[in-house]
Amino acid sequence: MKHKSFLAALAIGFATSTSAFAQTEIQWWHAMTGANNDVINRLAEEFNASQKDYKVVPSYKGNYADTMNAGIAAFRAGNAPHIIQVFEVGTATMMGAKGAVKPVYQLMAEAGEKFEPTAYLPTITGYYSTAKGEMLSFPFNSSSMVMWVNKDELKKAGVNEIPKTWPEVFDAAKKLKAAGHNTCGFSSAWTTWAMIEQFSAWHNVPLATKANGLEGFDTELKFNSPLHTKHLQTLIDLQKDKTYDYSGRDSRSEGRFTSGECAIFLNSSGFYGNVKANAKFDFTSVPMPYYPDVKDAPQNSIIGGASLWVMGGKKPEEYKGIAKFFTFLSDTDRQARLHQESGYLPITKAAYEKTKASGFYEKNPVLQTPLIELTTKEPTENSRGLRLGNMVQMRDVWSEELEAALAGQKSAKDALDAAVSRGNQLLRQFERTVSR
Repeated sequence: MKHKSFLAALAIGFATSTSAFAQTEIQWWHAMTGANNDVINRLAEEFNASQKDYKVVPSYKGNYADTMNAGIAAFRAGNAPHIIQVFEVGTATMMGAKGAVKPVYQLMAEAGEKFEPTAYLPTITGYYSTAKGEMLSFPFNSSSMVMWVNKDELKKAGVNEIPKTWPEVFDAAKKLKAAGHNTCGFSSAWTTWAMIEQFSAWHNVPLATKANGLEGFDTELKFNSPLHTKHLQTLIDLQKDKTYDYSGRDSRSEGRFTSGECAIFLNSSGFYGNVKANAKFDFTSVPMPYYPDVKDAPQNSIIGGASLWVMGGKKPEEYKGIAKFFTFLSDTDRQARLHQESGYLPITKAAYEKTKASGFYEKNPVLQTPLIELTTKEPTENSRGLRLGNMVQMRDVWSEELEAALAGQKSAKDALDAAVSRGNQLLRQFERTVSR
């Protein structure tokens, strides 16, 4: 009897001990690949090693659109992760997913974690906040579009100065073609982001009404303007001999730059980690090109990248762990290091000031390029950002029309008119959904 009592007591003791040291698991779905995937994994490992109560488990779920769609589908099925990385243009969709998300400002307040929106860069917080300044998601890998340049190849082609304007880019690309770049003079990843979204903000022309949707979901697209049409028609003409060569809808074409195939390549500033790891040539990044005859150009760029959204329906202890993880991510030294290693923006003012004060930008001007773009002028209604519903589907529609034009199947005007018309139909569908 005593033996049985001892075993029972021992069993209870083990159960109590196991419970005391049980970690609360936090699932984090993300869309990072290559060097940036390594950053994600290292952050999780560092947080997990810093305390014993919580364990962050990162999982790659495909590209940005795939990750967001997977997260929403998982929520509907009742098995959503705790954190989803969502690209910036998915903000309106996440805002419209009623009950699916836990606003970050509420999460941090309920968990008792220090959280002050003014500590973050205003160009970032404004994108992810309500009109009252309440932050809905946590800024993570914010970026902007920059122009990456292979300095060695430009020199070989006799291009002595890095292009600043679109006409200079076109001229440099022709020289690169003549020097042996038979498959690509210049190109870009994320083509609609580069040639429609950022192009509009950088030239201070509207992408859509209602401050590009930031002031209401009843917005209408406006990027079939004479300037947009002129630019697309130029790309159509240059595509014929691959002076410009289309590289697809997302970032899977990035290897065209790191391999040396395309010496001029528009892409995210967050491309830095992969360029640094893989490029075997002298490279830099510079602000996006602009048309010098456009009155207000260049204006300012808009942010890209992604933020972290917290999903609804989780337990209080899980939310407490998420809040502690976000506090961990906001640490000044950690943010400064992330910025310097990845090329993504420092999300806090303190991390930016620390990096600047250290003299880092004098030695690494590449990483200051997106900050210069974002702050070159005070944002206007055309350059604060965009918040358009059904953006994933809309980008596909815009890409279809651009691809038809670049293949010679439509004129620039017809393609942009169709992109605007089809896009407006998607906006009306979204508006009906969120107004229910």
